[in-house]
Amino acid sequence: QVQLVESGGGSVQAGGSLRLSCPTSGLPQTRCMGWWRQAPGKEREAITTIDGESRTWYADSVKGRFIVSRDNAEKILYLQMSSLNVEDTAMYYCAARSSSDYCSLVARFYEYWGQGTQVTVSS
Repeated sequence: QVQLVESGGGSVQAGGSLRLSCPTSGLPQTRCMGWWRQAPGKEREAITTIDGESRTWYADSVKGRFIVSRDNAEKILYLQMSSLNVEDTAMYYCAARSSSDYCSLVARFYEYWGQGTQVTVSS
């Protein structure tokens, strides 16, 4: 059984930091992984991806503030978020794909998803 379980979300004031974790289990060979978020009334959007060689991509909205990393031995994906602002308020999801190491920005190409963790930033 494949499981991705996000944790680390919560409520924080603007300017604060949070670190999200996504331990995985049962995954076949995992290549590209990423973090997505969905705010109320908006579509789910990719914010960062990291491939099997730890090459990363960031959305402009989080570049310079968020850092993605992965522990391949422990099979955990992380997201360090700093300088949070109210626009970062959303449900955050980790995702993984085993079919390719190409980090698509299209959600349907990711076979595995966590249940999400809420991040709320207040001004």
